[in-house]
Amino acid sequence: MLKSQPLSGKTVVVTGSSVTTTVLQKIEQLGGEAIACPLIQTVEIIEPYDYMQLEMARNFDWLIFTSQNGVETFGAKMNRHHFTPADFSGKIAAVGSKTRKKLISNGFTVHFVPSVFSADVFVKEFPKIAEPKSSCLFVRGKKARDTIKEGLPFNVTEWNVYDTEESSNHLQKLKSLIENRSELLVIFASPSAVDAFAIHIAPSVGWDKIKIASIGHITSNALKKHGAHVTYQPNTYTMESVLDEIIK
Repeated sequence: MLKSQPLSGKTVVVTGSSVTTTVLQKIEQLGGEAIACPLIQTVEIIEPYDYMQLEMARNFDWLIFTSQNGVETFGAKMNRHHFTPADFSGKIAAVGSKTRKKLISNGFTVHFVPSVFSADVFVKEFPKIAEPKSSCLFVRGKKARDTIKEGLPFNVTEWNVYDTEESSNHLQKLKSLIENRSELLVIFASPSAVDAFAIHIAPSVGWDKIKIASIGHITSNALKKHGAHVTYQPNTYTMESVLDEIIK
């Protein structure tokens, strides 16, 4: 096997809702076969008062984003109601390098990113840099945990801008892959994807036929609750770091 292609002979399945072409290309550059099997999908929550919510968002000291989906959906609402980044005077906090990158590409300046890309770490580190009594708007998915709101010593308002739903389009494809391929590696990036696998796939094929990579300890905990063994979990919670961990 060439050192430049350490994934040669491996099939890598990505189960997240937004699978970027760059990640699939990276897997293939490393010699692996990359297959996208999204088990979840995100849907924007559109409400009649979205315009007023955006107006309200202009007055917060901080806007907090924990996912690319939150940034994308917030941006869609901005475009629909003709807002620009210059309309928001507050500072921006992002959990994760991808979330930060997405915010910057949308024209925002990011003022804080935690050392570990997790809400658990965010609530410990953020109060050290934010002004006392800061007002915060957490732009989130409907199924997000309450870690941010409950863990910060500030007034935190939550805005659910998207929801996560199961996607059934690739269930049979993933079942067939597990049944017919050896050396199959499945990457999970959220508890929602884990739950979808546990409900629709694991009852017929189990967990033991695959190797599992997890992005983040929250996702790993969800896998372990279902009796799955996590082989790869990087310290940095990104897809690229997962690939680096697999190669090591």
